[in-house]
Amino acid sequence: MVTGVAMAQTPAAADRIAALEKTAADQATAIAAAQSAGDNAWMLTSAALVLLMSGPGLALFYGGLVRKKNILGTMMQTFAMMAVITVLWALVTYSLAFGTGNAFIGGLHNVFLHGVGISPIKEYAPTIPGQTFMVYQLMFAIITPALITGAFAERMKFSAMLVFMVLWALIVYSPMAHMVWGIGGLLNAAGGKFPCLDFAGGTVVHVTSGVSALVTALYLGKRLGYPKKAMPPHSVVLSFIGACLLWVGWFGFNAGSALGASGLATSAFVATHFAAAAAAIGWAAAEWIRNGKPSALGGISGAVAGLVAITPASGFVTPMNALWIGLIAGVFCFFMVVKVKNIFGYDDSLDAFGVHGAGGTLGAILTGLFANSVINPIFGAGKATGFFEGNHAQVVNQLVGVAIAWALSIVGTLIILFVVDKLMGLRVSEDDEREGLDLSQHGEEGYDWEAA
Repeated sequence: MVTGVAMAQTPAAADRIAALEKTAADQATAIAAAQSAGDNAWMLTSAALVLLMSGPGLALFYGGLVRKKNILGTMMQTFAMMAVITVLWALVTYSLAFGTGNAFIGGLHNVFLHGVGISPIKEYAPTIPGQTFMVYQLMFAIITPALITGAFAERMKFSAMLVFMVLWALIVYSPMAHMVWGIGGLLNAAGGKFPCLDFAGGTVVHVTSGVSALVTALYLGKRLGYPKKAMPPHSVVLSFIGACLLWVGWFGFNAGSALGASGLATSAFVATHFAAAAAAIGWAAAEWIRNGKPSALGGISGAVAGLVAITPASGFVTPMNALWIGLIAGVFCFFMVVKVKNIFGYDDSLDAFGVHGAGGTLGAILTGLFANSVINPIFGAGKATGFFEGNHAQVVNQLVGVAIAWALSIVGTLIILFVVDKLMGLRVSEDDEREGLDLSQHGEEGYDWEAA
């Protein structure tokens, strides 16, 4: 009888088990859908924040630092990158940066965004649409060449700048992005020959742009009258607003690089904010000691230096170590801008190298020192990440990544400058430089004030 009852209950039990399994499957699907929706919302927001860094952030920051006859010309250079690099990204550079290729450059499988749709690209970001990942990375590709414009501000032709930047995106940015972030890249932390830790672009964005900026400034030569003629910023107020927008946008830059709304994103967000604050204090303190008073320009420059230095480390370090990175960067970049620039006498107009090149290099090295597996066990559970945790070889990997970024930027930029110079000339005429870029390059003025 017992056996008969058990047999009689078997179909009902099987139905209950099937119902439970269906409920569990439905819940798993709902959870995955909710995670995807949350991650996608954060990543689209982050993409918008990174674009905010270019325009209006960088455009205002750089625009306020030049003389008033060059404000539109300077802001237009950043704005042009928002348009030109976007089209180039869709056509070919996304594929070169993130498409399947070799250790140095991606392939042409994704030209014209072929295969980049709303389905996730599991190798990069399995919980968000492929187009979300693509457009997020685009925002990095936009601001990186725009950073270079600070070094040659007030003296390059707009037409030459456009050609230079297109070639630079192809020859310098795309291979560097692939080596660090692309699947199979030489410097990729997840399987590359030299696993370089670069969470959000210390080498890819800041070292490449900063070093290329220095090369460009040296190649073009100094502005007319520099350094004998004073060339102070025409509006620190505009630069102040721009710097604050950069600080806010940088949360998308660094926290967004977690590629999801996760605890890692929170950690990167906190590290970013702490480093910026510490660097602003570090720069202001150094300036206070040297000059007897802290300036607004020094404070905002320090904050940007801290944001630059924490960029590669943001997803790997604790909040307290982020404070140290920021403080060191603020003082170091102050030294580079105030002392080193004056010693060598180069005209890096808006200190693109002193902040981004020097700060990015410093940040990449400090990342190798302070990275902690408690924050991001990128090499596997239980394995040390940074030098102070026991992975002493990581500093060597960081130095290799920095060296490659420097070499690629120097050689690639020199070749591009030489070619563009021979084809069309790089620098505006002396008369055009005296008149200013606003009128000579665009036929308009940023300010139309009538004398009282």
